[in-house]
Amino acid sequence: MEGSRPKSQVRSRAASLTRDPERTRAAILRAATAEITAKGLTGARVDAIAERAGVNKRMLYHYFGDKQGLYLAVLEHTYAAIRAAEIGLKLDELDPAAGMRRLVLFTWQYFIDHPEFLALLATENMNRAAYLKKSKQIRTLHAPLVGMIEVLLKRGAASKVFRAGVDPVELYISIAALGFFYMSNRHTLSTIFGENLNTPERLARRGEHIVDVIQSYLKP
Repeated sequence: MEGSRPKSQVRSRAASLTRDPERTRAAILRAATAEITAKGLTGARVDAIAERAGVNKRMLYHYFGDKQGLYLAVLEHTYAAIRAAEIGLKLDELDPAAGMRRLVLFTWQYFIDHPEFLALLATENMNRAAYLKKSKQIRTLHAPLVGMIEVLLKRGAASKVFRAGVDPVELYISIAALGFFYMSNRHTLSTIFGENLNTPERLARRGEHIVDVIQSYLKP
């Protein structure tokens, strides 16, 4: 916490951030992500975000305009991170079945490793995507993902590994849904079924289950 650090150290960090705009922006985004994930958009406070980031509020307003502008930037940054990681999978270098397995397991593991991503999705869906609709880059961010899946499906159909005519958007929604529902409801499901669904073994088993479901659907 910033309050537990010596004042000289806090001032030194703030001065360093002031001289480095990219680092400053990244620090604010990290702090805002943590604050909004923990408290939701309504509960998140600009003062708390600025303190977490080690900057003053004027700097935050300078970069993002207001709290709503900062929240939209957090959403865009969060989506950009997963989309960039997906491109790094290099699915074009794998055969279609192996490529699809890599995409499915990556998506599942990303949900496990990034609870803040799921929390932000839940928050924005409660807002009926009111802020995301204002984004000028969100559709552009997702175009490479759809194209990547479409190429994988066409390659699979050509080699008779996958059936033809699969919609890449519908397929991705199914991949995401099979993981998102589990992660969002694992605590209540654990109680209902009397089994801890959050152990490493259970999470690994779920990942393989999602792969099986998707691959079974794709069979010609």
